[in-house]
Amino acid sequence: MTDTTPGILSKRDVNMSLLTIGVMFFVFGFVTWINAILIPYFKIACELSNFQSYLVAFAFYIAYLVMSLPASFLLERIGFKKGMMGGFFIMSAGAMIFVPAALTRTYVVFLAGLFTLGTGLAILQTAANPYVTILGPKDSAARRISIMGICNKAAGILAPLLFAAVVLRVTDSDLFKQLPLMFASEKGRALDELIRRVVWPYATVSIILFCLGIFVRLSKLPEIDAKQDDDLSANLNSGKTSITQYPHLILGAVGIFVHVGTQVIAVDTVINYAGSMGISLLQAKVFPSYILFATICGYLVGIVTIPRYVSQVNALRFCTLLGLLFSFCIIFTHGKVTVLDHQTDLSIWFLMGLGLPNSLVWAGLWPLALDGLGRFTKKGASILIMGLCGNAILPLFYGYFADKFSLRYGYWVLVPCYLYLVFYAMHGHKIRRWTKQINHQELS
Repeated sequence: MTDTTPGILSKRDVNMSLLTIGVMFFVFGFVTWINAILIPYFKIACELSNFQSYLVAFAFYIAYLVMSLPASFLLERIGFKKGMMGGFFIMSAGAMIFVPAALTRTYVVFLAGLFTLGTGLAILQTAANPYVTILGPKDSAARRISIMGICNKAAGILAPLLFAAVVLRVTDSDLFKQLPLMFASEKGRALDELIRRVVWPYATVSIILFCLGIFVRLSKLPEIDAKQDDDLSANLNSGKTSITQYPHLILGAVGIFVHVGTQVIAVDTVINYAGSMGISLLQAKVFPSYILFATICGYLVGIVTIPRYVSQVNALRFCTLLGLLFSFCIIFTHGKVTVLDHQTDLSIWFLMGLGLPNSLVWAGLWPLALDGLGRFTKKGASILIMGLCGNAILPLFYGYFADKFSLRYGYWVLVPCYLYLVFYAMHGHKIRRWTKQINHQELS
């Protein structure tokens, strides 16, 4: 297939391409954010500690660290479309692994399935994110990414609710209370029945993912040649021989690492944190959806205001500072409140409020980190995708501190993350050389 540049694509082709990518981001969101309810579900069914339960996120997201660079080489060799098809097929295999894992109630096999799902998703994300950045003007890239984010988070709102509707029962609250009082054999049978409820849902997901792979392969999604960039990028790339010669990219990857870590900590820990306040799993199942709804609200604000009223950089600066403020509020605020018929501690609403500032951080980081890479764009995208392993590592830190101190004080993990994001938004994205002698022309 002949490579195509954004400049010669018709408006209809661009819109159809973005629509196809939007469907993919919906799938990304559904598969990703279902972890928010899998973590407490596996914690009960497989009798896990907080730390062990967050291995769900680790197994899923560590695939980004392992597979992102191989994914970029794969895409270079076979192209975006075939690579995306392969990514969906790998995800289909990962979902099917849940069947033997559930039939044997073996947590390690579940983790293998999650790693396989993450591997396929790493390939898809490596291809899809540069598409969104390249298909249109650079100064409105955050707007397009925000639209993709809405697709992602809308699926995230539906995923835990749909999973709960299919897998959980009204009587499960009583079952969870009775489990500690049961004899070993009776408890084993109850837990076996509980975990086997995931067999048909994940078998169905596997079939859907396989069909989506075929759909993408048959679609009219064009190949994009990211090597052809504007003259400025070409000049900046002269003399550059390695991707590591772009400090703003490497620092941006660290930004992605800490950003996605804060995002997944908020979504994947909120149910357990609510449990510490005496709120049942059946009642708390909606809390991840509240966070993702707040994120969608942030995306909508970004679509309306960027770049017409506020620049991508200023939006990023505001969101990182707001995230830092909310992090301190989670740790230090106390008091019972009743909101939306939920009686909780005030701090949990600041945790759910993190969805708002987190919304435009991802959208702001990508265009700033990929700026001026030219022929290095694909490899640059793979470096940024590697940063998604923050989803794997930072929740483990939270789980460790939650076990050692408390669920509330585990959120101290968020503070250094947002401090780094503030640094990147204020200064880090401007750095174009590792040496102290910075060319001020390049920073303007």
